[in-house]
Amino acid sequence: MIRTLFDADHEALRASFRSWLDKEVVPHLEEWDGAGIVPRQVFAEAGRHGFLGMAIPEEYGGGGQPDFRYNLVIGEEVQAAGAGAAGLGLTLHNDICLPYFLRYCNEEQRRRWLPGLASGGLITAIAMTEPGIGSDLASMSTTARRDGDSYVVNGSKTFITNGINADLVITAVKTDPTQRHKGMSLLVLERGMAGFERGRNLDKIGQHAQDTAELFFTDVVVPAANLLGEEGQGFAQLVANLPQERLSIAAAGVAAARAALGWTLGYVKERMAFGQAIGSFQNSRFVLAEVATEVEVGQAFVDRCVTALNEGDLTVEEAAMAKWWCTELQKRAVDRCLQLFGGYGYMTEYPIARAYLDARITTIYGGTTEIMKEIVGRSLGL
Repeated sequence: MIRTLFDADHEALRASFRSWLDKEVVPHLEEWDGAGIVPRQVFAEAGRHGFLGMAIPEEYGGGGQPDFRYNLVIGEEVQAAGAGAAGLGLTLHNDICLPYFLRYCNEEQRRRWLPGLASGGLITAIAMTEPGIGSDLASMSTTARRDGDSYVVNGSKTFITNGINADLVITAVKTDPTQRHKGMSLLVLERGMAGFERGRNLDKIGQHAQDTAELFFTDVVVPAANLLGEEGQGFAQLVANLPQERLSIAAAGVAAARAALGWTLGYVKERMAFGQAIGSFQNSRFVLAEVATEVEVGQAFVDRCVTALNEGDLTVEEAAMAKWWCTELQKRAVDRCLQLFGGYGYMTEYPIARAYLDARITTIYGGTTEIMKEIVGRSLGL
């Protein structure tokens, strides 16, 4: 179907960003996979070209475009280039972390942080998950005790995307451990604070170029000026930002499925078996017809959700629908496409193999499929 979501400015960004990806990112994918991290300079170069902080007001060095379609263009092109792991840090920075700074920073914080977020000089992460908890955020044990003009933070987090590279970590803490949801607050911890230590860069089955780390806090003194919003409002702040986070993951899921479909169509038209292209067999046609149809269905829903987000109408339930369905589509589509590559699909020199490994986490992070279904189910009065 012809998409009517974008205008000429969005397509100009798409062309510019894809050109940059092909020149500065794609040639290094294997190297960065091996290193387990993307060099910090990549963020600085992305910022220099205007690919970071599109929603940041111009007075702070940003693009002045609070339009999620620009974010969507970047997320789609990352997947189309087969650079999902390498590009995840950029989309996390733009789509997931930045809204917290835009919504909850006071003027002093804006002037202190936003220019660096736009330039790529300050890389961001968000730390919610702890070793003992996943989706049950209200049970977190990381605490922040008020001490004069500071908080003293103790605890740990795990599975933190951008955990090694990050300069600013939005950290969910308990400022009132006697409370569950109402006792949570958000503090920004900064690189170099005494007692803030990073553990190992975690060894994952996929997303190899994305640094994912453990974080440890031992009597970290954090200025009260680093509190985002009001004390005790952390859970409400997280809930308010989750729809955009989950839509970002859903959009990446559809884009990854579309990329897998494209690679597979190219392969089955050239690969011969029994004297004919394997794409000419009925099974191949049926499999790819099903994938193509599901991609179009998912894309239509994602595009509608993007419009709703821009209009301020995207609900938690709609974002949950998009997140679980599109990531399950990604996992299913990539698996079925890989099958048509035969043994070559198992070779990591082919992008379909990396896409297969990278897809597995997407039904887990940002809220598991089961939690997403629970959100939707409750909205039905069940």
